[in-house]
Amino acid sequence: MQHKELVLGCDNAAVGLMQEIRNYLDEQSIPYTYVGVENEADDTYYPRVAQKVAEEIIASGYQKEGVLICGTGIGMSITANKFPGIYAAVCHDNYSAERSRLSNDANVICMGARVIGPELAKKILAEWLNLEFKGGRSQPKVDTIKEIEEKMYK
Repeated sequence: MQHKELVLGCDNAAVGLMQEIRNYLDEQSIPYTYVGVENEADDTYYPRVAQKVAEEIIASGYQKEGVLICGTGIGMSITANKFPGIYAAVCHDNYSAERSRLSNDANVICMGARVIGPELAKKILAEWLNLEFKGGRSQPKVDTIKEIEEKMYK
């Protein structure tokens, strides 16, 4: 399967897990750009990292997708979802990764370094990367999300 280029970001709580994810993506030859912090001493707030990832995706015309990791994944998801056309989901198991793609057309996956370990994170990411939204019964629901979004961003 041909993968979209990814934009990755993490805060200082997730540097170790993000390095594991970057190694995994390198092994799989999946292209990515990294815009997160480089070490645990960097105290850049996670909303700024999520903002960079969202802006990169938007600038690509939504041709890129995102991976955001912080302590829980929750703050990254909340921030990323403030941007039009960004559909970020916190996924800590394979089922939520599957449903975020197949039911919700998510283009950003968020995970928590304090919630899951590296092997599980890689399995969840692999699940997410190998699925794509195909519409079906979920299409009207996703369309409704987009309608609400359009009204909110007028």
